[in-house]
Amino acid sequence: MPSSAPPPRPIRWGILGCARITRRGLAPGILASESGTLHALASRDGETATAWAGEFGAARAYGDYRAVLDDPEVDAVYIPLPNELHRPWVLAAAEAGKHVLCEKPLALDAREAAEMVDHCRSRGVLLMEAFMWRHQPRTAELLGLVRSGGLGTLRLVRSSFSFPIDPGDWRLDPARGGGALWDVGCYGVNTCRLFAGAEPVAVRAMQRPHPSGVELTLTAELAFPGGVIGLVDCSFEAPFRCEYELVGTSGSIRVPDAYLPPARPTALRFAADGGPDADVEGAGPESLSFDGADQYARMVDAFARAVSSGSLDLPAEDGLAQMRALDLIRSSALVVGG
Repeated sequence: MPSSAPPPRPIRWGILGCARITRRGLAPGILASESGTLHALASRDGETATAWAGEFGAARAYGDYRAVLDDPEVDAVYIPLPNELHRPWVLAAAEAGKHVLCEKPLALDAREAAEMVDHCRSRGVLLMEAFMWRHQPRTAELLGLVRSGGLGTLRLVRSSFSFPIDPGDWRLDPARGGGALWDVGCYGVNTCRLFAGAEPVAVRAMQRPHPSGVELTLTAELAFPGGVIGLVDCSFEAPFRCEYELVGTSGSIRVPDAYLPPARPTALRFAADGGPDADVEGAGPESLSFDGADQYARMVDAFARAVSSGSLDLPAEDGLAQMRALDLIRSSALVVGG
């Protein structure tokens, strides 16, 4: 489980890109963290960088990404750029001696991810994939519950994440690492891997493709050691859905707003003997509530602890095993039409 000990010194952050996730997630998360200071913001549009630096109190604003890497006061960088730009900028950041927090998916495939992980290791810097949901207090509590046998023996992890996107969205371009699996299905795969505590040994998948070739809708079944089965569905053409479910031999838990939690996250716990008439008999599910701490701030603090110790600890994700699982799913996916 993640440590609650504060890191010994602040991490001075630089952000490569004024993406939506920068404004919605990382910049506020750095400000809300115990360990981080936002030192520099960069954008290809210098005016945007200056405006955002003023908004978030960053000391420096740059009109190109390289300038952040050349800034000697930056300890670590966050990379929220489109998927095809992750590899070159992670490699450049490592070459500059900067620790790296990179948006998901880490790379376009496992081969790229392995190169990135190896290069960062050779340069003595940490690389972490930015799965912020892993750092929620709710995630930590549910992981502890599963591992202590609170649901009996875990048998099934199910995740759904979908929302419709515009026909011109860049996430439909295969050259840019598009597709529902890389963008939203990756959360479900990450969920299955975390709670199963292992990597999949077999996968089976189906997808409905966009004319560009990327998947618009995909479902995947994952088999894990110990008899745990993962079920993942994701889509760019379905209404908004964002939840996961943990099913054990003595109960289950449904987790709404799984990856984008409200101020007070909740979950529903069902007993194994609830049955179809449980609500009628007054034995309905138990409502659970959790600490609503900023998951981005928690991720920033976890990253700082990792920098201090020199290694990533659970629930951090280095991204390589995740990319291997995604590659297996995509390569096995049966194409369906209609």
